[in-house]
Amino acid sequence: MNRISAVSVIALALAGCVNMAPDHERPALASPAVYAPEYRPDGTVTAGTLSYSEWFTDQRLVALIDAAVANNRDLIAATARIEQARAQYRIEDSRRLPTPIASAAASRNRTPPSTARSDADPPVIGDLFEVGVGVSSFELDFWGRVANLSESALSQYLAVEANQRAFYLSLIADTASTYFELLETEAQVDLAEATLESRQEALRIARLRLDAGVTSALPFRQAETLLTTAEQQLAAERLVKAKLRAQLAVLVGGSIPANLPQAFPMEAQDNGMVLDAGTPSDLILLRPDIVAAEEQLRAARADIGAARAAFFPTISLTGSAGFASTDLGGLFGSDGLSWSFGPEISLPIFDWGAREAKLDLAKAREVEQVARYEKAVQTAFREVSDGLAGRRWLAEQVAAQEQGVAAQERIARLAKLRYREGVADYLEVLDAERNLFSAQQQLLTTQRAYLQNGTTLFVALGGGLDRPE
Repeated sequence: MNRISAVSVIALALAGCVNMAPDHERPALASPAVYAPEYRPDGTVTAGTLSYSEWFTDQRLVALIDAAVANNRDLIAATARIEQARAQYRIEDSRRLPTPIASAAASRNRTPPSTARSDADPPVIGDLFEVGVGVSSFELDFWGRVANLSESALSQYLAVEANQRAFYLSLIADTASTYFELLETEAQVDLAEATLESRQEALRIARLRLDAGVTSALPFRQAETLLTTAEQQLAAERLVKAKLRAQLAVLVGGSIPANLPQAFPMEAQDNGMVLDAGTPSDLILLRPDIVAAEEQLRAARADIGAARAAFFPTISLTGSAGFASTDLGGLFGSDGLSWSFGPEISLPIFDWGAREAKLDLAKAREVEQVARYEKAVQTAFREVSDGLAGRRWLAEQVAAQEQGVAAQERIARLAKLRYREGVADYLEVLDAERNLFSAQQQLLTTQRAYLQNGTTLFVALGGGLDRPE
């Protein structure tokens, strides 16, 4: 028994004494060291410290994101993949330790009488009782093969977990983006309905003027054109609204919840926070997609170590210790102690290049994962840079278009006044109405783009990382 214990201790001490995997070094930053200074605001708010409920001021949107986090089917599947990866890691890690197996057996044997004995003698009947503990084929991990397989599984698990967090953030961004599009579309519908009502009244007046002989048929037909344009636009916006509501229902995992808080108008959605962009190197720790890419790289390097270890002999131990006796009452006596121990060494002599191919495959995967990591860093840099640029230029566009809408409203009022006084024809009114309607639509679109850009920047900087239950 003491010998078996000593062998087990030696096996555990020797396990994993050599690691043939390449040392993990984080690749150099594959992006500029700083963001463009002309786009970078002097912000004081760190996105990584804010939850989405702190960033979004519209409680209706927060409630929709809450529903999406709880019910979105893709997020549920991503969370289930974490459990799968965790279980796979536990399977691989369990192979680093021996697995004791307890056994007990009892048998009865009947032996025919010997030919030397009399035929009258009865057959020999004997009992055998056994109980013990054994270890079957435990690999001594001299070359780190098992340890590297466990390390690879751990990194895969951590990568899956980081990917789930990345999807969690993208779900927040998608829900907010769809919500802002829906707000814009509802505002476009309201604008089209108000414009339609105004143009219906204009057509009624044009018909009265035509019937009274004050004007020709041309202004009446031009008023009809304005009316049909508004009708077409209203129908198109209502179609977009229906599609966006269906898309939002999918994101929240079912029907849109009832009794939601009142929505804020688009102009009240901006929270006024100015985010501190930090430096591109900060993204390495803030962005879960970059974390996932680095863990995949760790896994690839661990696989190289496992592939290299396959070129060396595999040493396994099989041992057992216990008691055996023909008498159940004396089974645990000192005379019944039994043990066995046997090492096994195996090494393929010729495998037609399979081990070399597996090592080449592992090395090629490492090169791929380095490129994927660098691409993830570059993508993160681009997203933050785009967000910073959009924060500045979209804000200027909104301000300019607000002034443009005010100017178009004045032009439209003057055109109507000139037409009523007979100074201008109806074509001038037609152009002014069209330009005003277009300017109002464009303002709504730019306001929505500004809000979406703020959300994109918030998520790109690692904000909103509330962990789902």
